[in-house]
Amino acid sequence: MEPQKMTAETFPASPEKATLEGKNKFVGFWLFLGGETVLFASLFATYLALKNSNAGGAKTTDMFDLTLVFIATMLLLTSSLTSVYAMYHMKNFAFKKMQLWLGITVLLGAGFLGVEIYEFYHYVHAYEFTITSSALGSSFYTLVGTHGAHVAFGLCWITALMIRNMRRGLDLYNAPKYYVASLYWHFIDVVWVFIFTVVYLMGMVG
Repeated sequence: MEPQKMTAETFPASPEKATLEGKNKFVGFWLFLGGETVLFASLFATYLALKNSNAGGAKTTDMFDLTLVFIATMLLLTSSLTSVYAMYHMKNFAFKKMQLWLGITVLLGAGFLGVEIYEFYHYVHAYEFTITSSALGSSFYTLVGTHGAHVAFGLCWITALMIRNMRRGLDLYNAPKYYVASLYWHFIDVVWVFIFTVVYLMGMVG
């Protein structure tokens, strides 16, 4: 069954919840986030328990470069803002503007991943700090790497939505999908704020 064609005048104020399917996606997503929260809570707890177990190798106070991490943080937080702009245009039935801001979100997220990959490369080659070098290395790369994998998944998700609906446009069928993807992006941004604080800021003070 073809989704109903909408116009700016007939588009509801909250298209993501205008249908039963959209409401179900919204509820299901929050249940999914509950599981994700437990996952990251476990990884944070593991890291905190092992953060001083460096097996005689480099310490976090020696390795971490807050300038590099700050750049990555600004890229990711700015991408969260651009996704807000995208959802604002979705609610106003401005499909092209929504796609534009989502595209900017993807570019900023890709920039974040690029900085993170360089960071890992630097740690490995400058300090021989790998996932197998110590308990600290294992917990650090598992926590930060899992977050990076979530960022990569989010980029693929948003990009797939943009490409798939490029000709279809915006309707009540795909509006919830865009909205849920945006919520997911905000979630991984929030997780990064905790990583920045717990891993990097606390790591700089020992």
